[in-house]
Amino acid sequence: MTIRLANRVGALTPSSTLAITAKAKELKSQGLDIIGLGAGEPDFNTPANIIEAAYKSMKDGMTKYTPSGGLPELKQAVIHKLKRDQGLTYENSQIIIGNGAKHVLYTLFQVLLNEGDEVIIPTPYWVSYPEQVKLAGGQPVYVEGNEDKDFKITPAQLEETITEKTKAIIINSPSNPTGMLYSKEELAALGEVCLRNNILIVSDEIYEKLVYAENKHVSIAQLSPELKAITIVINGVSKSHSMTGWRIGYAAGDKEIIGAMTDLASHSTSNPTTTSQFGALEAYDGPQEAVEEMRQAFEERLNIIFEKLISIPGVTCKKPQGAFYLYPNVKKAAQYAGYDDVDQFVEGLLEEALVAVIPGSGFGTPDNIRLSYATSLDLLEEAVKRISTFVTNKMS
Repeated sequence: MTIRLANRVGALTPSSTLAITAKAKELKSQGLDIIGLGAGEPDFNTPANIIEAAYKSMKDGMTKYTPSGGLPELKQAVIHKLKRDQGLTYENSQIIIGNGAKHVLYTLFQVLLNEGDEVIIPTPYWVSYPEQVKLAGGQPVYVEGNEDKDFKITPAQLEETITEKTKAIIINSPSNPTGMLYSKEELAALGEVCLRNNILIVSDEIYEKLVYAENKHVSIAQLSPELKAITIVINGVSKSHSMTGWRIGYAAGDKEIIGAMTDLASHSTSNPTTTSQFGALEAYDGPQEAVEEMRQAFEERLNIIFEKLISIPGVTCKKPQGAFYLYPNVKKAAQYAGYDDVDQFVEGLLEEALVAVIPGSGFGTPDNIRLSYATSLDLLEEAVKRISTFVTNKMS
């Protein structure tokens, strides 16, 4: 018997992040001293109060199904968080709790897109955006966020990209992979274009709590009632509370869209993991000191490692304003080291310098690499030292 897979699977692009991570793990299993800078998760454990709350929920018998859209009390906690942090007001019918922000996004595109609908995705982009759009029958349309403009797109670029097939735009601020942040004024200008052209805004705010220096996170939904009406806010506890493995995210927005997402969830996942929901409830309603402690630790690492990174020959980098990634341009460094492209340079770094980074080709910008500073300062400093030695030795 010949098994033929669905056409939609054949259109998927393998994750460059997972490919590098797998190769790094293989080399590490061979006893090599690999430093991995590919992690997309905080290196801290989940705060103890959250773990205790989840454990208590299990002991109290809270181990059964919940409503498909999430625990009502967790929805209320999300509503309180959005009111407290962004001044936004929602009802229960406008909130869905899902199995991580990634799956919430997947569910959104499944209920939103028809065959051929276009979704505008600024580059660089998180690797799963275009794949999720394609899985829903949509067409990703890329707009280049130029490095000299801090990787952010302009209203003029957005305007000229919109067609009669455009359904939505994704805004990720702070960004994965660049760490860049849109200002209130920049968001307002992009929002005007979206309002004028009647396109939905998907606002991925998963790195909202990881913002540095004097920068402030702003949700485009909080700028006006009109913008709130056309925005679906995506967020969760993964990055803010170091709960990546708990898989709890949420969407907030138009109740017709949220209702459709809830109906789909009832046939796909039944409900988010009950225990994880009780953990997330504590994350939002409990003490927040650990969130700030993690943010401060990331900022300290950034400030130390950034200057060391840009001292490497051929490396330039915009200093991130948020998240926990550096996204340097290493095209010249790759050339100095004798490589034709950055993908080859990344392979050389892993095999010879024993440092695993993610090539920018997976994010739509092949001249860059992504380095996560969600690891110890000692390892970060050693990794940058290895990269520097690798480049300078190849030059000589």
